[in-house]
Amino acid sequence: MIMSPIPQNLQAVTASIAAAATEAGRAPDTVQLLAVSKTFGPQAVHEAVAAGQRAFGENYLQEGVDKIRALKDLGAPALEWHFIGPIQSNKTRPIAEHFDWVHTVEREKIAQRLSEQRPAGLAPLQICLQVNISGEASKSGVAPHELAALAHKVAALPNLTLRGLMAIPEPAEQFEQQRAAFAQLRALYDQLRAEGLALDTLSMGMSSDLRAAVVEGATMVRIGSAIFGSRTYPKA
Repeated sequence: MIMSPIPQNLQAVTASIAAAATEAGRAPDTVQLLAVSKTFGPQAVHEAVAAGQRAFGENYLQEGVDKIRALKDLGAPALEWHFIGPIQSNKTRPIAEHFDWVHTVEREKIAQRLSEQRPAGLAPLQICLQVNISGEASKSGVAPHELAALAHKVAALPNLTLRGLMAIPEPAEQFEQQRAAFAQLRALYDQLRAEGLALDTLSMGMSSDLRAAVVEGATMVRIGSAIFGSRTYPKA
C-alpha cells in the first residue's frame, strides 16, 4: 500500500506558516490554512481531512459542488468550504447555496445576488472582496480606488458578512517585492477598519509567497500544490 504524502505535506506547510508567523512576532494560530483542492478528487480531500484539515478552497463551481456532496457521502465531518474562483452572474445561486465563504466578490451586483440567493436556514455567507492590487488587466478584482465604496455597500447587505480582503498579486521572485504587494493590501484593509468596518480577514499568500504574506499580516493563506502535489488541468 502506497502511503499518501498529503499528511506529511500538511505538516510541512503548517511548520512553514508557524515559522513565518514567529518571524513576524505573531502567534501561529493567527494564520488559518486554506487547502486549495481544485482538480483533486474527493479522496485526496478525505486524506487531508483525516490529517486534521477542515477548510478547503475550490475555484471551479461544479467541481466544488460535486466534491462537497461526495465528501458528505464519505461521512466527512463538518467542513468549511471557500469559493475562490471567478464568479459569473448566472452562477451565484449554487455558490450561495453550497459554500460558507466567497473570496472573489468584486462587483456590487454579484454581492447583491449572493445576498438574495443565500438560503434562509444557513448562516450568513462570509465575504472577502478581491482587490486587483497589481493593476493587471488579466486579473479580476476591484481597483483599489473603488474599494471603499464597494466595501461599505457590501457590508450593508443582508445574509452576508463582510470579513476582509483577498488579492493575488503579480508574481514576484524577490521576497521584498512580494512583501510590497501584500503591504498595499494590508494598508487598504487598515483603512477600511479605520472607517468603521469590522474586518478581520486578509486572504493572501499561496505556495510560492506564503512567507511574505504572513510577515505582512495574512490571516488566511491559500495553499494547494504544496499540499496535494502538482496539478494536471483538463485539456480545453
